[in-house]
Amino acid sequence: MFKQSLATALVAVSLAACGSVTRGTTELIAFTSEPPGAAVATTTSRYCATTPCSLDVPRSEEFDVTFTKPGFQPQTVPVRTKLAGAGAAGFAGNVLAGGVIGMGVDAYTGAAMDHTPNPVAVTLVPDALPSAERTRRRRGRPGV
Repeated sequence: MFKQSLATALVAVSLAACGSVTRGTTELIAFTSEPPGAAVATTTSRYCATTPCSLDVPRSEEFDVTFTKPGFQPQTVPVRTKLAGAGAAGFAGNVLAGGVIGMGVDAYTGAAMDHTPNPVAVTLVPDALPSAERTRRRRGRPGV
């Protein structure tokens, strides 16, 4: 009976320090564009119809995101993971509490990680110059 109680107490302490429990295994990532209204697609098959928007993404997932809008050039941004301060504390808590299982879970789920950049913000570039600007450049006149 004592061994079972001790085992239960150790599991409870390990889980309390576990980043998967304290931070979760997903992170909300915000996507914005200037001008707004761009479509967002990731290389992991996640989508937003128009910016601004947010997606809930597994913390261990790295991807590229492409912003598209008619009349503008597509823009792609790499989104990577990095060890976060709060995630590192949860991971270290596993060590202090003897939670080898918790360390494995955190490493597998990426609970100790944050995405960067977050938010993901882009300024879209028009496909072509406005017609007045094209005319000035053809005639060799500087812009006004």
